[in-house]
Amino acid sequence: MKGIILEKPEELCSDHYLLKIDSLSNISYPGQFVNIRISDQKDPLLRRPFSIHSHEKNIIEIVFKVIGKGTLLLKDYTVDQEIDIIAPLGNGFTITEDKKTLLIGGGVGNAPLYYLAKHLKIRNNYIHYLYGARTCDNIYLQKRYSDIVDRFDLSTDDGTAGIKGYITDILPEILNDEYFDIIYICGPLIMMSRIIEILRKSDIKVEASIERYFGCGVGFCYGCSVDTTMGLKRACIDGPVFDARVVNWDYLLGDL
Repeated sequence: MKGIILEKPEELCSDHYLLKIDSLSNISYPGQFVNIRISDQKDPLLRRPFSIHSHEKNIIEIVFKVIGKGTLLLKDYTVDQEIDIIAPLGNGFTITEDKKTLLIGGGVGNAPLYYLAKHLKIRNNYIHYLYGARTCDNIYLQKRYSDIVDRFDLSTDDGTAGIKGYITDILPEILNDEYFDIIYICGPLIMMSRIIEILRKSDIKVEASIERYFGCGVGFCYGCSVDTTMGLKRACIDGPVFDARVVNWDYLLGDL
């Protein structure tokens, strides 16, 4: 379907942009994604998937990082420009009620967790948010996140903002201090696999949003396969959100 760009992409921090699209649809769930055809030319040919950062009425927001030709073109879209979009796609997070939740995001992986936090807050969940970034120059929309949650902790790899170190460095102490009914994670595969390792002796439910190479986004090409205890699954239609404990993380890390 055709969407309409409502504003020129807003630069949030170094190489990260916020895009607002009138999607002509008002239904989606946290953890789902949109698939965008960037150009009507042959290059880039394949659509690009982006997590839904927020969705109010018909307006979908995505946060994207410029990392290649497709996103480089996307940042130069203009107001009222048509955009070829398929949305919403995939399966989202489980939305709990009256629970203690921990949300952990790394880098651009923080993007879908804001939409999740909004839904969790409506349902009276306690939300502790861990926001990780490489450096202060990669932090986006910090106030938006911190204002909607009950506790917000920030870490950067180089210590230029918040706590110095990786999210996984501070996680064990938090787990010692607080009990959580469910943990939601999204970010680099190495970060998420390390979190599962830290939680291996815990019975806390963990859901992970896994980004793969989505060739088609609708389950035809099998380019986004994820190995699980139940066999190979397609991230685009069986995910992108999975029970993190059934995922074969070594399989995913082998692609890096």
